[in-house]
Amino acid sequence: MSEIFPRSRRSSVVQRLSKVDELHLSDHCYLKPTDKCLFLREYIPHVGYSGGETNSLISNFKKGVDREGQPGWRYKGLAIQQIARELASTLNPEWLKIATLIPIPPSKSRQSPLYDDRMSQVLRLFPALVGLQGDVRELIIQIADMVSAHTAESRPSPAEIRANYTIDSTQTTPSPKAIGIFDDVLTTGAHFRAAESLLSETFPGVSITGIFVARRIISEIDWEAGFEPVL
Repeated sequence: MSEIFPRSRRSSVVQRLSKVDELHLSDHCYLKPTDKCLFLREYIPHVGYSGGETNSLISNFKKGVDREGQPGWRYKGLAIQQIARELASTLNPEWLKIATLIPIPPSKSRQSPLYDDRMSQVLRLFPALVGLQGDVRELIIQIADMVSAHTAESRPSPAEIRANYTIDSTQTTPSPKAIGIFDDVLTTGAHFRAAESLLSETFPGVSITGIFVARRIISEIDWEAGFEPVL
């Protein structure tokens, strides 16, 4: 099977994919040691744009569609293009030839006026960037709206997320040879776990890799934020 990393670019690109390994697992409680997950950048929560370039990129990428036409809206489009370029440059063209690229659905369903297909837009730019036709499928459909995980008081569990997912049966043929699940920020890993579980059940034995623009970094401040000091 083709490797995900391009052989000729491992040391030549500014951005490159890194593996989520055992040192990272404590930051992403729903991931297992056997999961194959890769990320480009690291994101600092709770600090917004002041967290640096990656935070600015993610914040612009996540701008809600209700802000279209407002000042700064163009930065969302620029973020989509930058993320597409970075991901396309780090993925092995030989792997892209055989892989089915699947975006994790956004928090709003397709029927919602706030539906934001930003990750799908990124993947649809791949063919022009890598010179391949590509196999991009919105295989996972979210049934009903959910509160955005980064704004919710409590994050949904993988079981809750999966219960709100269904497979688009019109896109299951041909069966994938390899699957890449794409999302913007890896936090707890709940959405990956729900998507991976559903796709594994639908396509038994097919290799599945999670690919993220960034992973959230857990700092000591983050751990302390939810607790009162013990005197």
